[in-house]
Amino acid sequence: MNYLVIGGGSGIGNATLKKLLKEDHHVWSTFNSSQIEPSPLLNIQQVDTTGDFTLENLPEELNGLIYAPGTINLAPFHRIKPDDFIKDYELQVGGAIRAIQQSLKALKKGNGSVVLFSTVAVQMGFNYHSQVAASKGAIEGLTRSLAAEFAPTVRVNCIAPSLTDTPLASKFINSDAKIEANSKRHPMQRIGNVDDIVNAIDFLLNPKNSWITGQILKVDGGISSIKL
Repeated sequence: MNYLVIGGGSGIGNATLKKLLKEDHHVWSTFNSSQIEPSPLLNIQQVDTTGDFTLENLPEELNGLIYAPGTINLAPFHRIKPDDFIKDYELQVGGAIRAIQQSLKALKKGNGSVVLFSTVAVQMGFNYHSQVAASKGAIEGLTRSLAAEFAPTVRVNCIAPSLTDTPLASKFINSDAKIEANSKRHPMQRIGNVDDIVNAIDFLLNPKNSWITGQILKVDGGISSIKL
């Protein structure tokens, strides 16, 4: 099968790419700064998703698209410049829109599954999360709207994780004390790991789950629905 991974250079995007390659799928992937190890089944392109870009050499048929670029910028609202909100939106929403528009024809041919990413902070409301929650809230709205528009040919779903051990979140878990404190906030008594998210991606990509679309899948250790 053919898959497109936007942001396959590190973190969840890279882990997803490796899993797809291990399963002998053909993967088209972009990266920005982190290099991707070559593979016979892999087509690589360097792309900055914060502005206009063109995806090259896409196949005629795509079975899935994963849009993985993101940021976690936390700060008091009064310290955030309006341009910072716009920059986050361009990366996390504008980039996803451009990627989906350019690959939509191939996704329709392949009865594809689109997987986007939000955050538990959209539904929960956390201090200092206004910047990330604003753009990810837009992603949740985009997910539902596109799921309606593209049905029944293309499915569109979104994963909303809590804190997960990735390079993106490293500054929040760079000590044992921080890991322990964040683990205790979750009913499952641990923070997330990359496999937790990749397994959810695999579930949403799988054609066996073709009756699932327009959903925000919370992979968050129970923090959004269980009160300790």
